Amino acid sequence: MRKNLAIWIFVIVSLFILQKSASSQTLYFCEGVTDNGKPITPSSTFNIPSGGGYFYFLVKLPYEVGCYSVDYVIYKENSRGKMVYNTTISQTDMTSSWTWFWKKVTFYDDGYYRVDVVDCYSNTLTSSYVTINYQ
Repeated sequence: MRKNLAIWIFVIVSLFILQKSASSQTLYFCEGVTDNGKPITPSSTFNIPSGGGYFYFLVKLPYEVGCYSVDYVIYKENSRGKMVYNTTISQTDMTSSWTWFWKKVTFYDDGYYRVDVVDCYSNTLTSSYVTINYQ
């Protein structure tokens, strides 16, 4: 009896964890976005020419964004390994009911970056890291 109870508890906890991870906010870096919001060739590393190159930020949420704009706050790792503020890119062409959205972004410098997606209430929706190398 105790063994069956332990198995059921394990199954319930596992399903809870899977449900939570399946409904989390996600920031993808990708080469494109399909019409139904799927990332095309997602990656955490991109190679760009020395004159600059672009890829897409795709944000997927388990809820409506509730804002008409978001900011992508970008930090770059310095020579001491610390993330320092680099720039902010705003996306203002949004609808508050969106659960996913994307932005084409051009980078000119190689390095290791963190991108925070911040809503109109200053809440961080999601964050992720990307490495950019020169070709």
